[in-house]
Parts: sequence; structure tokens; C-alpha cells
Amino acid sequence: MSAPPDTVVVASREEAEAIRSAVRDPDLAALGPGRVVAGPEHAQALADLLADPAVSDPVYDLPRPITAENVAAWIAACELERQAGEGLLTVNFDDEGRIAGYSHVSVWPERASAELAGASRADLQGRGRGGSGAGATFGWIFEHLGARLMCLTAALDNVRSQRLIDRAGFVRMGERDCVRPDGTIRRSAYWELDRETWRRLHGAAV
Repeated sequence: MSAPPDTVVVASREEAEAIRSAVRDPDLAALGPGRVVAGPEHAQALADLLADPAVSDPVYDLPRPITAENVAAWIAACELERQAGEGLLTVNFDDEGRIAGYSHVSVWPERASAELAGASRADLQGRGRGGSGAGATFGWIFEHLGARLMCLTAALDNVRSQRLIDRAGFVRMGERDCVRPDGTIRRSAYWELDRETWRRLHGAAV
């Protein structure tokens, strides 16, 4: 289960409601073509994507076992999160109409904070696209959803993700225990980054 950042940010009522509204009605066009909010029609394709251990093994909060039924239930739960303005599950498709990956943003509007999880299809990994795609999503969470703070985790042996997060400018904050849906614990490296630092590092418009 996702947990809010260790650093506490207090949002005003107006700021929190603006974040909720942005999550409920996300501007996915800013992320590029092929990105949609996950719906029941995507359950089988998303299950097929996640059935590949190269895609799903590094991700702690996925429904397991990975079946179309479990993924459909997860999509339904994420839709309730979106309606509450507290989470967003999206899937993206390549030019051939094949599912290329997914992103799950957990949001804490009252704390103007968010966490991102996601994965790409195995044949798309290791091509240098992960960093640019993740960077675009980080920026979108800060600038379009309105988060002021983001946290990320990665398994202690997930060197690829750790390098990507470090390159993006996130600050290592030690480790934390991530709780899987079955209640077991995954010890994880932990990072945070605030919006002003993101803008300074990446030249985002204020």
C-alpha cells in the first residue's frame, strides 16, 4: 500500500480541492498520445502486460496473483480513487495499438503530495526511453496535478530504477518498508523531491 511522504506538506483547502479536481479530470494530452485512464475494457491487456515478470516483479503494490479478474478489480478500485481525487491509473499504447505500459499515481491532496509507480513492456525497457518518459510524468504531476512534493520507492536490488530516480534529481532519504497487498513487507530505497527543486533542475516554467 502506498504511504504519504515522510516530509509533511500542509495544503490549503483551496489547493487540496484544485488537486482533487485535476486528478478527477486529468489533462492526459499533456503526456502525449496514447495515454488513457484505465477502464474495465483494459483489464485483459493490462493483465497480459503484467504477467511478464520483467514488468511486474519490481512493483510491490500490484494485485497478485496477476489474473484478468484481479486486474479488473484493481482497475475498479483505482477508478474509485480517481473519483475521490486521490489516485489515477493510466495505460499507454504504442503506435500499433499494443499496450506499452501503465502508471499509477497515488495522491494525498491535503498534503499536496503524490507517489508514482509504473512499468513499461519488457521489449521497451533498456532503450533509454524510461528516463524521458518518467521525467515527463514527474513534471506533469507537479505542474498539471499540482503536487508540491513527490516520493518514490524502489526495491533495494532494483538498480535500474534507482539510477533513473537519482538522475531525475530525487533526494535519497534512506529506506522504508512498503506493504504489499498481501500484507508482506518489501524493504525499499526511498526518495523525495519538491516542486521548486524540480523546476530549478529541469527548467520548468513557474
